[in-house]
Order: sequence, then structure tokens, then C-alpha cells
Amino acid sequence: MGAGFGAGLGLALASSAFIGSSFVLKKKGLLRLCGRARAVSRLFPLHSGQGGHAYLREWLWWAGLLCMGVGEAANFAAYAFAPATLVTPLGALSVLVSAVLSSIFLNEQLNVHGKIGCILSILGSTVMVIHAPQEEEVSSLESMAEKLKDPGFIVFAVCVLVSSLLLIFVAGPRYGQSNVLVYVLVCSAIGSLSVSCVKGLGIALKELFSGKPVLKEPLGWVLLVCLVICISIQINYLNKALDIFNTSVVTPIYYVLFTTAVMTCSAILFKEWQHLVLDNIIGSISGFLTIVSGIFLLHAFRDMPFTPSLLPLFLQPARADPHPPWSTADRHQSCQHQPLLPSEDKDSQSAEEEK
Repeated sequence: MGAGFGAGLGLALASSAFIGSSFVLKKKGLLRLCGRARAVSRLFPLHSGQGGHAYLREWLWWAGLLCMGVGEAANFAAYAFAPATLVTPLGALSVLVSAVLSSIFLNEQLNVHGKIGCILSILGSTVMVIHAPQEEEVSSLESMAEKLKDPGFIVFAVCVLVSSLLLIFVAGPRYGQSNVLVYVLVCSAIGSLSVSCVKGLGIALKELFSGKPVLKEPLGWVLLVCLVICISIQINYLNKALDIFNTSVVTPIYYVLFTTAVMTCSAILFKEWQHLVLDNIIGSISGFLTIVSGIFLLHAFRDMPFTPSLLPLFLQPARADPHPPWSTADRHQSCQHQPLLPSEDKDSQSAEEEK
């Protein structure tokens, strides 16, 4: 494992830890703010409102925002050292960190499905780290410019843009309100291009810190403009998807499609899989699918209570039956003493005899 690969891996893991912690800190701050608001409303009913921006006075919310910024910066820097095929799937660990910390500090229940999902995410991430490509194919803006001129990437970029336009202007008005894939596909397809821009800008910043005149290169500014446009489109249509559909549905689907699009774009543009042997390719795909399974279990069954009654009968705890089918008293009672007819039938029969 090279020094650059190790630095990229460490930055990606740190990014997931900071981003996952940021959600918990911001939610903790908002819960504290709501608790104080309820206390004020009980004491002063006429002054129960604290304003729409009261969270700006909560230090926990600012701590969460700072963690979010540090995590995004670390994720941005990770693309300059490690392959995008490794950095992007490891972003799923932020969901794992958020789920574990929420169960500890926010008293949110993490059911059995969530725990299994966390274990699968860790195992899949470990497998991907072991089998991920470790050779960096792009190390300067000149090589990045040569990669962007590759006919395969040009065809891929044109297909992404055309399909995104069709989804936005044709499929969106018709099926956007009923099919979750429409807006999520737009975010995923455009996101693959944004990750390529991020990787190019990371390489430009690395060259800038080494003393090269990167600011005079037009490619860096073009990548920056493209990145701003791509991120704006992603945020817009991801918010639309979250407004229409449940978060537990959007999040795993978006992760799967976005990571698949990024891995496809990286394989075409940066040729990250060119020097991998077959077992490493199979290992990377298997690790990715394991992470997908873990994220699905963590989100799809988040609100499903897991009770012992859902277990198979042989795994359920023994319960005392107040009316066992074969009791001790029945064992010593002769069949001759059992009534031949139920009590209701006997009453009806006696009434008929009296008549």
C-alpha cells in the first residue's frame, strides 16, 4: 500500500466519521432547542416562539456544522490521493456512524436489522479496501486533460447529459411524482461527473501547494464551473426526491445508483480497473454489494419493531401456557367421565324432551 493510497484511505474514513457525527450533533442541538422552547411556552404562554433561526444560538448545532465542513473537506482531499472507486463507496460508513451514535446519544433504537446492516457495511468496506485499485492513473492536470479527451469518456459524458435532459424534461413531469427512480437517476448520473471534477480539482490543489502555476491553467477553472453546476443540479433534484418520497427509500437507492455511476465513470475515465486481476475485480464488486445489503437493511427496516414473535417457533422463548393441551388432571381422568355432548347441546336436548 503506497503512501498516497494510505492517505486517501485515512481521509475517506475520517470524512465518514465527521459527517456521521455532524448529523447527531445538529439533531442533538435541535432537540435541546425544542426542549427549552417547550419550557418557555409553559412559563410564558404568550412568548412561546423563539424564531425560525433560534438554532443559530445553539453551540451544538454549530459543532455539527463544523464537523460537516471538516468531513466534506476531507472527502474532497481523499479524491486527490485515492481512487474514486474506493473513496465513494466508503461514504456509506457515515450512515453507519450516524446510526450507532444516534442509538447512544439520542436514544434512538437500533433494531436487529440495523445491527446486521452495520456489520455488513463494515465487512463490505474491509473487502473493498483489500481489493481496491491502488495505482493512481492521473497525477497532474496535463494527464487529466489527456484523459478528458478520451473517446470513451466523451461518449459516456454525452450519454449522461442526454439521459439527464430526457429525465428532467420528459420523464420528470410525467413520472416524477410516482416513480422514485426519475429524480434519483438524475442525481446519480450528474454526480458521476461531479466526482470527476472533484478529483481533477484535488489534483490541481495538490500541484498548487507544490509550487506549480496551476492558476494559469484554464482546465482548473473549467472543472470548478462544471462542479458548481453539477452540485446545484444534484441538490435540487435530491431535495425533490426527498420531498416526495420517504427518506428510507431514497437513501439506499441513491447510494446504489450514485456509487455505481461513479465507479463506471472512474473505470472509463481514469482506467482504475485496468491493472486489476480477476480476483480483485470480483472482490471489489462483492464488497460493494455487501455494503449495499447493509445500507438496505439499515434503512428499509429502520422503523420495524423486532419482537420474539417474529422468530421461528424453535427459537422463541418458552412461554407458560395457562391452559396446556395435556395437563396432569386430564392424564388421570378417564374417558368414561367425559361428557358425550357439550353443555349447550345437553341443554337444548333437555328442553326438547320437556316439550
